[in-house]
Amino acid sequence: QVQLVESGGGLVQAGASLRLACVASGRAFRTYAMGWFRQAPGKEREVVGFLTHYSTAYYADSVKGRFTISRDNAKNTVYLQMNSLKPEDTAVYYCAASTLPSTRTGDYSYWGQGTQVTVSS
Repeated sequence: QVQLVESGGGLVQAGASLRLACVASGRAFRTYAMGWFRQAPGKEREVVGFLTHYSTAYYADSVKGRFTISRDNAKNTVYLQMNSLKPEDTAVYYCAASTLPSTRTGDYSYWGQGTQVTVSS
């Protein structure tokens, strides 16, 4: 079992930066691929990116060059650094853990509760 808790969301203006953190319980953290997803009102949950257990990253085209995912296995924590935020980045952001690096929500077994990010124009 893995429990995930996100933090770091908030209300910012366009162009600002935020860093989200996701702390995981359990000793197997380093073996999981960690994904970040987001869900805007009325839209399906979509992948932001993921980091494999050996720290190879994938990013959605919409965030490539602006967002960076990193992990600290010693702290059981994965981060999402978001720069140059845009109003269209407004969503609830979720971290998730999977044994398989994937862009698909169905491949992730464990999910956090989500943290709201709101970007004003």
